[in-house]
Amino acid sequence: MHRRLITPINRIFLSLTRRGSLFSSTAPVSDSVFNAIPFHNFSFSSTSLQIFADSNTELVYNPLYSFLPRTHNPYNTVDIICSHLKHNNGHLTFLREDLKWVLPHLGAHDVSRVLLRCQSEHFAALSFFNWVKSDLGFRPTSQNYSIIVHILVWSRSFAQAMKLLSELIEDSAKEVQPSKDVFRDLVLTTEGCNWDSVVFDILIKAYVKLGMVREGLISFQKTVKIGFVPSVSVCNCLLNGLLKSNNLDCCWEIYKEMGRIGIFPNSYTFNILTHVLCRDGDVSKVNVFLDKMEEEGFDPDVVTYNTLIDSYCWKGRLDDAFYLYKIMYRRGVPPDLVSYTTLMKGLCKIRKVREAHQLFHRMVHRGLIPDIISFNSLISGYCKQGKMQESRSLFHEMIQSGILPDDFTCQTLIEGYVNGGRLLSALNLVVELKRLGVLISPNIYCYLIMTLCQENRPNAAVSLFRRMSQDGYEPSLEVYNGLIGSLCTYDDLQEAFLLKDEMVCKGLQPDLITYRALIGCLCRLGRSVEAESLMCDMVASGLFPDSLICRALIKGFCKGENLDKAESLLTYFAEVFHLYDIESYNALIQVFCEKGDVTKSLELQDKMLKLGFVPNRLTCKSLIHGLSKARVNTQAS
Repeated sequence: MHRRLITPINRIFLSLTRRGSLFSSTAPVSDSVFNAIPFHNFSFSSTSLQIFADSNTELVYNPLYSFLPRTHNPYNTVDIICSHLKHNNGHLTFLREDLKWVLPHLGAHDVSRVLLRCQSEHFAALSFFNWVKSDLGFRPTSQNYSIIVHILVWSRSFAQAMKLLSELIEDSAKEVQPSKDVFRDLVLTTEGCNWDSVVFDILIKAYVKLGMVREGLISFQKTVKIGFVPSVSVCNCLLNGLLKSNNLDCCWEIYKEMGRIGIFPNSYTFNILTHVLCRDGDVSKVNVFLDKMEEEGFDPDVVTYNTLIDSYCWKGRLDDAFYLYKIMYRRGVPPDLVSYTTLMKGLCKIRKVREAHQLFHRMVHRGLIPDIISFNSLISGYCKQGKMQESRSLFHEMIQSGILPDDFTCQTLIEGYVNGGRLLSALNLVVELKRLGVLISPNIYCYLIMTLCQENRPNAAVSLFRRMSQDGYEPSLEVYNGLIGSLCTYDDLQEAFLLKDEMVCKGLQPDLITYRALIGCLCRLGRSVEAESLMCDMVASGLFPDSLICRALIKGFCKGENLDKAESLLTYFAEVFHLYDIESYNALIQVFCEKGDVTKSLELQDKMLKLGFVPNRLTCKSLIHGLSKARVNTQAS
């Protein structure tokens, strides 16, 4: 057996692995192991070959191979590939043909050997790696990926290295039981190739950018444990990821660790931590933190102040927000557009829109040009208070400034008019917006159509619906149902059925709401037979009737004095759909009782009891009324 030499970095790595602390996801950042490694952030170069034993790809020695032509000898695979890469400037167009005899023998070990021999020509190494992966359909191992990443990082091709590391991480994440340890493989492959510790920075960034913040944090811990100091930009990337994933405690641990290992924070670091403070809700620590920034030599910039102002406004602490606003001028950090807009939003939130408007004028007076967000903040504030004249005035001022309204502006104004009972003004605004060349969003159309339906103005709703279709929007099932329901309320069945047919042509299947409106309207108009036929179509399409449909049909047939059909349908609903609508049952009983047909009423009562209907007070009242009526009729005769 032959034993592989263990280099200093591998000895450290193996030692940490045996102790079980290196790969512990719960190991604290401040572990004493951090101080046990005597070397710092630097680069290594090595020419020795790192061998990865792979039983599936390791070539078995066969003396007969030596009698084969060079291009047929599997032992020459690496030499042939390297020679081809050298003489063809990294192009591999004809390599498949040259290697067709030995390609079946190409394994992960050979891929690693070729990559290592191409270290000085990273373009050739990358071309070969992509050729193996794409053209040959070979799945590179984690070690293959690690070697090419080291080569790219050494050659300062950081973007390509990031891309391949991300690819490896995503590939590993797809496995049911992930077996790849990317950090471990990157460490092990350092023995065989030129490398730079920046590779670990890129790994941490790759994890964070892929949303795998926990894995990025673990890689940060491992990197520090083996003696390397990540850059401040990597720490900022990790802090930002932890902030977005709401791991606020970890942010302070990272900041503490940065100080321990000598990573100097920058203004971006402090701005991220300011966000952490605000998210954490402990605004009392803000002044202490600002003092700490100044001790470190960093004056809070406009981003820092804006973050704090936003936090104060969100919590309703407007006095503190305006205190910071004044402090900004004293410290030589003039508020920007974001500062003013945030304060305006805060004032509007507590219904101080007039004060917000005054602040808006102050902002303009100081030379800042309002943007769409500034205008929207004020317009929204006025609309919520029902002050549509002021909102409209700001709307025109915005257009005169050369700023076209966005979806938020349009929606806010239209909702403001509707909530104030001025639906016609809202519709006129749509016409005005179209004349200005503003694209009306489908949400606005749908909102207005549904509002018109609720206001019992189906014709106006259909007219707006047609305009919406002309603009190229496809209405939703909800809009169709709203229109059909509104038309049915006004007994406009012809237009309602036209819309139903149009809906089906566009691939939208009617649902229970659609059928309920149409069946109810047909029954109300004395067209119960058509309603029953429509109900059968509904059942054939896979929808089951509900109690409202049952009620409409039973009452419709009772109204037409087709009592046998009503009784038959009531039985059908109970037996087939287990639908026991007591209101429908009472409607039928009541008709028999009104006629004084007590015998039929009692027979129906017995039959329905057997089916599972449970009489209520109204049932008993109808039966008593029927018995009294029958008695009176008998006495009269």
